[in-house]
Amino acid sequence: MSDESSAFMEDLSPEHFMGEALKEARRAYEVEEVPVGAVILDAATGRLVARAHNQRELLRDPTAHAEILAITQAADYYKSWRLTGCVLYVTLEPCLMCAGAIVQARIPEVVYGAVDPKAGAHCSVFEVLANSANNHFPRVQGGILADESAELLRSFFRERRGGEGKKGDPGSSNGACG
Repeated sequence: MSDESSAFMEDLSPEHFMGEALKEARRAYEVEEVPVGAVILDAATGRLVARAHNQRELLRDPTAHAEILAITQAADYYKSWRLTGCVLYVTLEPCLMCAGAIVQARIPEVVYGAVDPKAGAHCSVFEVLANSANNHFPRVQGGILADESAELLRSFFRERRGGEGKKGDPGSSNGACG
């Protein structure tokens, strides 16, 4: 394999796209939003079609999670609610609301960073994404750049609480559920 094609393949790695989601999470941190970021990849072309970070405070909207905003952008891009050719990368295990949106959008693959021991809906608290009774259930891979994702969350909550984070903070446990 030539150096050029191996560089291209490296750009398609889960770590590369999770790095893009982490850039979004850092943008959230900078504007005092809970630092969760998401990107959506067109699997056929390797092109990012959506990128977002949490904006609940800015929009005063409890549904303005990174995943929801990215799904909305991707649906607009494709002019369809079915996102069957996409991969969602998100820095934190999706919550119940976001997992429901992922199922409804028919996203075939989800990759996340840190687990969310308080609200995760893949395997931490709920098993929405792993539930074969759904009309659609995506392939899910957790633990990609989990340490970086978890540390960003811990730092954010530590700053806001004036010290150490409480046990069970989002991102306090990292990696895939097992």
